[in-house]
Amino acid sequence: MSSRLKAEQASLVADTILAGFNKHYTMFRAASGLAKALFEAADWHGIQQLVADRIQMYDDRVAEAVQVLRQEVMANLLNDEVWSLAKTEYIAMLVNHKQPELAETFFNSVSTKILDKQYYNNQFIFVKPAISTEYIDSEPHTFEAFYPNNQGLRGCLKRILEHFNWQIPFVNLRRDIVNILRSARAHLHGDWPLADLNLHLQVLNSAFYRNKSAYIFGQIINGNMRYPFAFAIVHEEHDDGSAGLVVDAALFDAKQIGVMFSFARAYFLVDMPVPSGYVRFLQSMLPMRSAADLYTMLGLQKQSKNIFYREFIQHLAYSHDQFILAPGVKGLVMSVFTLPSFPYVFKLIKDTFGPNKDFDREYVRQKYLLVKRHDRVGRMADTLEYTNVALPKARIDDALLAEWRTLAPSQIEESDERVVIKHVYVEYRLKPLNLFMQSAAAEAKAAAVIDYGYALKELASANIFPGDMLYKNFGMTRFGRVIFYDYDEIEYMTDCNFREIPEAPNPEMEMSGEVWYPVHKGDVFPEEFGPFLLGEPDVRQVFLQHHRDLLTPLFWQQKKQRLQAGILEDFFPYPQSVRFRQQALPDGLVDATDA
Repeated sequence: MSSRLKAEQASLVADTILAGFNKHYTMFRAASGLAKALFEAADWHGIQQLVADRIQMYDDRVAEAVQVLRQEVMANLLNDEVWSLAKTEYIAMLVNHKQPELAETFFNSVSTKILDKQYYNNQFIFVKPAISTEYIDSEPHTFEAFYPNNQGLRGCLKRILEHFNWQIPFVNLRRDIVNILRSARAHLHGDWPLADLNLHLQVLNSAFYRNKSAYIFGQIINGNMRYPFAFAIVHEEHDDGSAGLVVDAALFDAKQIGVMFSFARAYFLVDMPVPSGYVRFLQSMLPMRSAADLYTMLGLQKQSKNIFYREFIQHLAYSHDQFILAPGVKGLVMSVFTLPSFPYVFKLIKDTFGPNKDFDREYVRQKYLLVKRHDRVGRMADTLEYTNVALPKARIDDALLAEWRTLAPSQIEESDERVVIKHVYVEYRLKPLNLFMQSAAAEAKAAAVIDYGYALKELASANIFPGDMLYKNFGMTRFGRVIFYDYDEIEYMTDCNFREIPEAPNPEMEMSGEVWYPVHKGDVFPEEFGPFLLGEPDVRQVFLQHHRDLLTPLFWQQKKQRLQAGILEDFFPYPQSVRFRQQALPDGLVDATDA
């Protein structure tokens, strides 16, 4: 092939991939931008569907770009020099791009669908970022600055709440502002209301939408200090059918705000011209959240995957421990392993499942996809999904490798130096709930049992029945929250038939242990939960005190009926105690003077 032809082919490759990415992000922004109108219309089902539909957009655009390249470039796609030139040209095209980091990831996604992956050494993908994302201009700006000036903080907050131009008025803006000021004073104590010369508030220019709420994120700049804040905006319905907006909560605690970006919640819908600017702003507010975490929660999970993989490879280079089987009861469907020095678990679908698991690998993959697209209401762990992941063989424990060879031989490829896993899920590592309860003090154990019951109830309200509710399938987060993470038996509540156990025809039949009644696919008997979950007297006492209704068909039937009627429950990613509608205003506070 001549040099001129190689250059032409390289330009075609670069142009095609960038055009594919630009189409993707245009569609991504358009979908995210629809959230405002859906929120104003109180179309909560529409918001949920928008989040689910947006997830598939990326893979569809990658497939389109691959198809175009195979049709236009054909055999020359595997020419090393063409791809080297294409990558160089692509970098030049990204110099003034608004989303260069996302475009690099898109290039990787397309190229790895076409090229043979050379593990660790593929020079034709962006193993490291090539374009800086700092100081990218944005129109509109990533954030706006609001100054108290002559109107004081009260006027400043009014301008912030009106900045987003919602087509529904606030019911009582004055009351909302007083509530916000009260929360700020309560949290900041001595730091408030002392004002330095540079006092101002920075607010991200686009509102964030999820479930039935909109969120405003920003930070107070005062002297050398920064104080993050988040305002939650919800609809308040009136008896005449009309609705207005109210500020449901104002958060000034970084940990509480960070929980809103938890890996167990659905992705936000937010219109971002320059996503790296939003991530950088959020990281300045929430240093406990990594860039990978934030890209995920902004709906850019492919970028999160790219960042995670880079961090994983770097961690491997600077660590020496071995991959081992994860602590806890072994799963019947998944081989779960971990690297102790790295806070994640890896889940490989076995070839051979345990007893009573009458489904295949594709069935399991569809269950994990269901969770990815569903509203996780803070109770289901999100996953990153990878194919063809290479691990150094010397870093794999013998017992773990033996399990793969026995139970998942089709999912690994071995060489002298590496083991390539064909398909794997990655999740944050949580302590299995059964192990937590074995070692927890009485008070912590009781709290875990109570939160476990609430987890089941919240999942039910979100149309999720876990299937296997044993404690081993749940984990405990660092904030003491119970999270579900084993999805192979998950079902929609609306697909289940919750039944009472019929009376036995005679005492002998009841004592025999044999089932005397017909059981059909989808049948669930909540009365059976007790023997499996409440074997320990202390656990049983606490559970029955707080969640006895979970052992009755009536609870589950009523939840199912509400779901079938199209009723979506309210889920608040912050404590009930901070909600303004749960609090009474102290006398005289409305007339408090702004500082």
